[in-house]
Amino acid sequence: MSNEAAKAQIAQEKIVAQFQQLRNEQRNLANSLNTLEMDLREHKTVIETLNAVDPDRKCFRLIGGVLCERTVKDVLPQLMENKEFIAKTIATVTADLSKKGVELNKFKEEHNIKIRGEQIGTDAAKSADTENASKSENRNVLVS
Repeated sequence: MSNEAAKAQIAQEKIVAQFQQLRNEQRNLANSLNTLEMDLREHKTVIETLNAVDPDRKCFRLIGGVLCERTVKDVLPQLMENKEFIAKTIATVTADLSKKGVELNKFKEEHNIKIRGEQIGTDAAKSADTENASKSENRNVLVS
């Protein structure tokens, strides 16, 4: 009997480990997406700034940790190309993130995994209403 319990415990640990791995992968994708979105915003800002500048004006670009002197007309097409590539990559990562979310939810349902702090359906709504009501009653009280 204890042998079966040990096997069940090991199987349970494997399921939890696999679930944690899926969550970590999802978190990594979300972090990558945030980084790419910041890069895209930076590229847009630089492109907007350089569009208003004389094309023969000297500018500097950081390439692989090396600061290179170029002209605006040389740098601007490269920046636009990079911006388009980043936008495509964002679309790909967003699709991968949604697929990973579906995979995670499917795995959760398949193995009946419950996360602490999560409540199901109406229980969550009822407890949220009760908490909000008690908070709103205490919110406007002045005690001296």
